[in-house]
Amino acid sequence: MDPILLAVLGICVLFVLMFLRMPLSFSMFIVGFVGLLLAASPKAAYNVLSADLWNQFSSYSLSVIPLYILMGEVVFRTGIAERLFESAYKWVGHYHGGMASTTILASAGFASICGSNSATAATMGTMSLPELNKYGYNKALSTGSIATGGTLGIIIPPSTVLIVLALQMEQSIKDLFIASIVPGIFLTILLILTVVFLCKRNPDFGPAGERFSMGEKVKSLKDVIPIALLFIFVIGGLYKGFFTPTESGAFGAFGAIILSLAMGKLNWKNFQIAIAGALRSSAMVMMLVVGAMVFGRFLTITRLPYEVSEWVTNLPVPPIFVLISILIIYIVGGSIMDALGFLMISIPVFYPTVLALGYDPIWFAVLLCVVTSMGAITPPVGVNVFVVQGLTPKTPVTTIFKGTAYFLVTYVIFIGLLLLFPKIVLFLV
Repeated sequence: MDPILLAVLGICVLFVLMFLRMPLSFSMFIVGFVGLLLAASPKAAYNVLSADLWNQFSSYSLSVIPLYILMGEVVFRTGIAERLFESAYKWVGHYHGGMASTTILASAGFASICGSNSATAATMGTMSLPELNKYGYNKALSTGSIATGGTLGIIIPPSTVLIVLALQMEQSIKDLFIASIVPGIFLTILLILTVVFLCKRNPDFGPAGERFSMGEKVKSLKDVIPIALLFIFVIGGLYKGFFTPTESGAFGAFGAIILSLAMGKLNWKNFQIAIAGALRSSAMVMMLVVGAMVFGRFLTITRLPYEVSEWVTNLPVPPIFVLISILIIYIVGGSIMDALGFLMISIPVFYPTVLALGYDPIWFAVLLCVVTSMGAITPPVGVNVFVVQGLTPKTPVTTIFKGTAYFLVTYVIFIGLLLLFPKIVLFLV
């Protein structure tokens, strides 16, 4: 069989297995392994399982995944997010839409430690929904701000998605973390400005909350400073070269445990739950890496990525149009399945094309992170929307999607800015 036809058939089978609800990691592994048997030989297929898997998993850099996940799990399980929320409310809650702005600002703070979009949305939703309802916020805006705030979890470092992107693209984890700081802050500000604009235009959307004195605002920071110091220590030390990404993850996990103990928020039961959660999440990510590696080797042997790259670069259109087309595919893909899973499938196909077009790999990786996080609030299967709907079952999914639609406009504007001004991403790298 023609190798290109075999690759296309393999991708079709992969999607069939996914729609049959087989886990993505197993689907990629099965398709990749059978594809290697057909495209090359049994010996080549078994060599991938033995030599390549060993080389991948004996890599020191891979140990960063469970460490950062553990840090996020400890923070998630110990209720530190409540202090972030309270402090954010004292600073911005008195503006129109202040409670929704508080949700987004607190989500950004929690994302800087947690690194998961669904966990961020679930945590912030649990705390903010009762308050938003109490102050009579518009249902679409309140639920939309929670779901959208959660998307910051995979943009602001440390992020599991950024780590996996670095491994898939063979780029520096440190560079990706540093490059995503400015875009993460910039996007947070734009989302808050969106809330302010909506509530200025429609005052009944989100009334102003209680105003606090400067002394109370400053006092509230005492609960945020330890978390901020942990983030600065972990990411700042990485930026300055004091330690490697793996050492940064180890210090972060240890710091989160010490911080939680000092705040009296960590007990033995919560610690056990955090360890179990970190093990489950790490195993899931590791299996995705295994499946993606085998599937990627299959596509490489068939030369599909290189044929696509050569065909695209020879098209009589400017490279920017090709890039926008790829981004649209990622938006659609991110809206129908988990962002990390879709990245695993698509990177082997599209990454060589982007490199052939001459785009910076670090810039493209951060751009992909932003675009796929947008998919978490895009219909029909925006993951964060259903997380929030689970917290407020009486609110129709259509209402939540209506709320996230306000912020999708902001996302499109932000992506346009990243395309026009790549320095937003590459400023610190």
